[in-house]
Amino acid sequence: MAKSSKDQIEQDEKKLLSELMKNAKENIDAIAKHCGFSRQKASRMINRLEKSKKIWGYSAIIDAEKQGLQKFMLYLKRTQQEFEKKDLEDIVKDRFDKTLLNLGINVESSYYINGEYDWVIIFTAKDIRQAKKFCDTLLINYPGITEKLHLSEILFVLRDHNILNPNTTDISEFL
Repeated sequence: MAKSSKDQIEQDEKKLLSELMKNAKENIDAIAKHCGFSRQKASRMINRLEKSKKIWGYSAIIDAEKQGLQKFMLYLKRTQQEFEKKDLEDIVKDRFDKTLLNLGINVESSYYINGEYDWVIIFTAKDIRQAKKFCDTLLINYPGITEKLHLSEILFVLRDHNILNPNTTDISEFL
C-alpha cells in the first residue's frame, strides 16, 4: 500500500491527534518524534487538520479547586416549544457570555445530547448558590423551553480532555 493512500493518511492523522490530545503544548519536534514523522510532515498535517476544522481549538486544563471554584454539570430537558431565532443565536454564538461573566460562571463544555436530557453544560462557579443563580438565569432568559433541570456538583476530575489528573491520589477522599 502506498504511503499516501487514504488509509495511511487516516492512520497518521489518528496517531498525530492522539499525541496532540496528550499534550498539544509539546514542541513540534517531540510530537513528530513520538509519531515517527519528520518535523515538516507533522507541521503540515497539523496545519491541514486545523484548516479542515478537525482540530478546532486548543485549551489549558485548569484545576478549578486551586482557583477557588467548584465544577458543576447541568442537565437540561427541553419542552417541545421551538427556540426563537434570537435565543438560538444567543446560544450558538455565545452571546450569553456577558451574563455568565457577571454571574462568575465559566462554561467549559456544552453538549447537545441524546437521552433523558437534551443538553449538558459543564461549568465552574464559586459555590452552589452561584451555580443555582445560573440555573435561574437560564430559566428567566429562555422561558417556556426548559422542562426540567438537574444540577450536579463534580466532586473529583480523574481525567479531563484525555489528560489524567496529576492529583489522582486525592480521589481517596471521596471513595
